Amino acid sequence: MGVFIRVEINSKSCAGINDCGQCIHVCPVGIFKDGAQFPRVDEANEDECTLCGLCLQACEPHAITIRKLYDE
Repeated sequence: MGVFIRVEINSKSCAGINDCGQCIHVCPVGIFKDGAQFPRVDEANEDECTLCGLCLQACEPHAITIRKLYDE
């Protein structure tokens, strides 16, 4: 679990690995990994997120949420 950032995947909005999986390919720091049906977040790597937004642009709307824990 990240200390500064929490990345969440919404399985209701995510198209899944077979139909999309783009977050895995576009993330420059490897936060996402293959899961059974949906991508999953590599919690050990979660704080490496650079807030670049590439995953948000590549995926369906509301499929990924990035929470800045230091703002809460």
